[in-house]
Amino acid sequence: MIAETHRGKVRGTIEDGIRVFRGIPYGAAPTGNARFRPPALPVAWKGVRDAVAFGPKCPQFGGEQSPLTTSWTYEKDSSEDCLFLNVWTPALRDHGKRPVMVWFHGGGFANLSGSRNVFDGGRLARKGDVVVVTLNHRLNLFGHLFLGQLAGPDYADSGNVGLLDLIAALRWVHETIREFGGDPGNVTIFGQSGGGAKVSTLMAMPQARGLFQRAIVQSGSHLECLTAEEATRNAVALLASLGLKPSEATRLTTVPVEKLVAALQTVTSGPQKANFSPVVDGHALPRQPWIPDAPPVSASVPLLVGSTATETTALLGAHDAALFHLDEAGLKARLAPWLPARDADRVLAGFRKLMPEATPSDLFFAITTDRRVRQQAWAQAERKAAQAAPPRTGAAASPGAAPANPSAGGAPVWLYELDWPTQVEGGQWRSPHSLDLAFVFDNVALSASMVGSGPEAQVMADRMSAAWLAFARSGDPNAPGLPHWPPFRTGERATMVFDTTTRVVNDHRGGERTLLAGLPLYRVFR
Repeated sequence: MIAETHRGKVRGTIEDGIRVFRGIPYGAAPTGNARFRPPALPVAWKGVRDAVAFGPKCPQFGGEQSPLTTSWTYEKDSSEDCLFLNVWTPALRDHGKRPVMVWFHGGGFANLSGSRNVFDGGRLARKGDVVVVTLNHRLNLFGHLFLGQLAGPDYADSGNVGLLDLIAALRWVHETIREFGGDPGNVTIFGQSGGGAKVSTLMAMPQARGLFQRAIVQSGSHLECLTAEEATRNAVALLASLGLKPSEATRLTTVPVEKLVAALQTVTSGPQKANFSPVVDGHALPRQPWIPDAPPVSASVPLLVGSTATETTALLGAHDAALFHLDEAGLKARLAPWLPARDADRVLAGFRKLMPEATPSDLFFAITTDRRVRQQAWAQAERKAAQAAPPRTGAAASPGAAPANPSAGGAPVWLYELDWPTQVEGGQWRSPHSLDLAFVFDNVALSASMVGSGPEAQVMADRMSAAWLAFARSGDPNAPGLPHWPPFRTGERATMVFDTTTRVVNDHRGGERTLLAGLPLYRVFR
């Protein structure tokens, strides 16, 4: 089975009736002088190239398994030459004009890959008659080491080349996906956790305009990126760990990969707490993505955004079992980094009133989930809704509301929350971060460590995947068998709650939202 790309022919496989191509290059190897530079086209090849194995992931450290994710694969092969994508499609060259769903993997901007088995697109492609694309791209310092203020204009884009890789992959889709039965004019980008952060940021990048028509952010609303000054300080810290001066930044193109990864671990784990993530560089990313308002460049793109009920049981609890056994003193101590001191007692008292049966650990996970993920999702939905709403002449804005947008009249936004609790390990995880992956990709059978093996998990997968497929097809997530799901508006704040009884709730968690209103949003990537 052979398909033709704009750089050469590729041979794939057929799996359960779906045509599958793995490891298609969408960019040249970003090595040597190409390191820290925007991606270039891959070198064309003669003959037919086998596309039957995933390409390597970007060099990295971390991303270890937790008990919840032991069913999922963690690829070991890594290389700077990591710009590869994978395609699942029901047919080739049939003018099917199928919706295309392009997945951005999680792991922050630092680790993991798009080749994990939970991201297998076969069931989604078959169920919805869509084309699914996953990919690997540059991460951590390879994708986000900002050298624009240290190494000159040749490196102006260096802080965002990982995102420019995503744009290169979307250009590949735009130019090539007809060969794979897809419609280049109907592309949905979607991602979870760090993948949702990538979607959020891409929505503010002018070079991505027109390359996607819909967007889904799962547990990854990313409103604020590094400033150029912050990113430069991180770069200086990395240089120092390698024994280099700021004036020697261009020497980084010759430092061996292993040495760079070791330095990365030093500066991100040590007292500097440096991080390498997207940068407002004035060029590739000209402004903060969602501050103070929704990005005008993607005003016409419908958005689906949401979270799980207890994100931090996995985000925090998977790395610190003591969080599941807190006493009152431990609760207050562990909440200190998450709440301004002047508000801590008030917020905690308010949550106790809302959750009178909650243990200290229940309260910890509820408050940190709101602070770490849900407040950002709410803010993203509010700002997108403000962009979509018609201007109200003479109306006073509510406290804390997003400023009026002169380009109002944009596309709508839908808000959801996954509240179904997994029963694995006695149910202690509740509804953790990444629970949605098995459901959205309809890969319950590959996810027993996360969702268990009972029949309810497949029911949840049928509901969530149906909504995601409907959104990819039409820009509206309403699907047969689900309650009517209206767009989010700041008055009703409609939220689809995916649970054993799936339902739409207006102002879901309104009491929590009110308690936390006015607190500065927690900044995930500092």
